Amino acid sequence: MWTKERIVLPLIENLHEIEVYKKNGGYQNAKKAFALHPDEVIDTVKKSGLRGRGGAAFSAGLKWSFMPKSTDKPKYLCINGDESEPGSFKDRQIFEYNPHQLIEGVLIACHAIGANIAYVYIRGEYHKWIKLFQKALDDAYAAGYVGAGMKNTFGTDFKVEIYVHKGAGAYICGEESSLMNSIEGHRGYPRVKPPFPAQKGLWGCPTTINNVETLANVPVIIDKGWEWFSSIGSPKHPGTILYGVSGHVNKPGVYELPSGTLLTDIIYNYAGGVPGDKKIKCVIPGGSSMPPLRGDSLEGIKMDADSLKEAGSSIGTAGIMVMDEDTDLIAVLARITAFYYHESCGQCTPCREGTGWMLKILKRMARGNATKKDLDLLVSVANNIDGNTICALGEAAAWPVKFMVQRFRDEFESKMKDEIEIAVPNKVHSMRDTVNPIASITI
Repeated sequence: MWTKERIVLPLIENLHEIEVYKKNGGYQNAKKAFALHPDEVIDTVKKSGLRGRGGAAFSAGLKWSFMPKSTDKPKYLCINGDESEPGSFKDRQIFEYNPHQLIEGVLIACHAIGANIAYVYIRGEYHKWIKLFQKALDDAYAAGYVGAGMKNTFGTDFKVEIYVHKGAGAYICGEESSLMNSIEGHRGYPRVKPPFPAQKGLWGCPTTINNVETLANVPVIIDKGWEWFSSIGSPKHPGTILYGVSGHVNKPGVYELPSGTLLTDIIYNYAGGVPGDKKIKCVIPGGSSMPPLRGDSLEGIKMDADSLKEAGSSIGTAGIMVMDEDTDLIAVLARITAFYYHESCGQCTPCREGTGWMLKILKRMARGNATKKDLDLLVSVANNIDGNTICALGEAAAWPVKFMVQRFRDEFESKMKDEIEIAVPNKVHSMRDTVNPIASITI
């Protein structure tokens, strides 16, 4: 049914149509999984080595095993399709081209953890993909693969209801606890952990959260076996990954390749290289929140979680952002920081205030009115955000700043002044709109 290199987005025309999906073995793996004990399904996924594709790269099977075996409360599955990370655009490919494989993965996951209700959370801006996925889900309901019809279709008493939940466009709702608050109808604030979702999630009930791409791999693992899946790509991070390549490349797009593929191969052999054969100055390998890599240090770097960690970055959402030699990194960093400043939920002071401070400093740098001391101030503010917030948005805002300055300090320093002037608009009326050397300003 699937080729080794194309697990999530196989090259089958019109696979988004339920009849085409069924002709290619669709929903047979759910039937196969329902015949197994839930623990067998969890063990299979665990042995396969499938790791989350949403950013943390945590073992999917291990996460499923955290769900309590016996409880009086209902259990829930949340599918994170928020995909608001700048540079990430892979999950929408699944919604559009292979939605039924995702639905089948949801059914199998629900059986494994004992959940009867699943929520597919999709970012508000994805109007097109919400409609496409809802159409596929409606077709699955009509065919008896979801809901009450499952009894006749699969010959089982197990039933799953799947709901599409449209977000309101807040980046913070990509964080799992904010996502749950949003589904409950509350403001998208992250929750303090512990307790973790498996113990206290939606409406205080046990909940598991998985990324869209993660669950789309599950039917294939049930079909081909964990040995087959674990043999693909990097041994510690097996399977294929949807690499979203953007920026200064000739052929931007989503490429499904084995994990551990060389970063330079993805850029030059698949994405067509850099326009004008220019040199690469910088690459962010996993979406805008991940530490950037210098263009002159890319040789030998493989695109899997462990290899990128050794290289000083992270796989994140595998959104590869390429910047050529003419890129103004101060402008790039200011734009990234503006995003995280805008999207901070405001719950934690370091993030709420620190992102704004970083943006002000970067704007001054962009205007050419900053000194080398401002670089140290910028990194200091980032360090005070990093690790001091409830959720990972703090790290998402701090990492690009601190690592960009650290790894490209020579370029930043070349654009700094020895002396700057600061406008003092609130002095006496006759001095308004004047500027003073910063050394002369006293508080």
